[in-house]
Amino acid sequence: MTWFLDHIPEVLDLTWQHVYLAGVPLLLGLLIALPLGWMARRYRPLYLPFTAGFGLLYTIPSLALFILMPGILGTRILDTANVIVAMTLYTVALLVRTVADGLGSVPEDAAQAATAMGFGRGRRFFAVELPLAVPVISAGLRVAAVSNVSIVSVGAIIGIPQLGLLFTDGFNRTFYDPIVVGVIGCILLALLFDLTILGVTRALTPWLRVAGARP
Repeated sequence: MTWFLDHIPEVLDLTWQHVYLAGVPLLLGLLIALPLGWMARRYRPLYLPFTAGFGLLYTIPSLALFILMPGILGTRILDTANVIVAMTLYTVALLVRTVADGLGSVPEDAAQAATAMGFGRGRRFFAVELPLAVPVISAGLRVAAVSNVSIVSVGAIIGIPQLGLLFTDGFNRTFYDPIVVGVIGCILLALLFDLTILGVTRALTPWLRVAGARP
């Protein structure tokens, strides 16, 4: 606790960096996964290649991907863009199947009712199908968020500033205080991401609260 109190500004700065490196890819990955998941659901022959193919991205070791990114992107080894792109790929890998399955969980009669009311394909997707798929997509997003918080810490090995630096600092000095602070910080961040996603999901699905309140 004493070490933490003496290094609060440093810990807060690393925490903000961690939030940025884990949160931005989460949003970018979701935006990319939505059309890919829709295509996998809309065109059935694409379902297996998309879900399995993008899922394979998650099997690439994070450290190897962080190291490969500068050569692919033409960036410096310590550029945060390397981590952002790598983490976005991991997020897409987790969410394409989730989006496809979420859209697949939409009741067919709801889609047909929307069509009967004159909804075009685009309007039906955004007004009916996507909102009804939110609970399933949210579950996958929560997994991706916790995964991102964990994997980002690996970037400390190549010197990317975030809470993972506390692990390497403590390990190099055989000093456990920063390691403990880093672990607690990652746990709290994962919990914060999870609660935020739950809150947004609750706000986007008011009908579930109404249904749950019925006797």
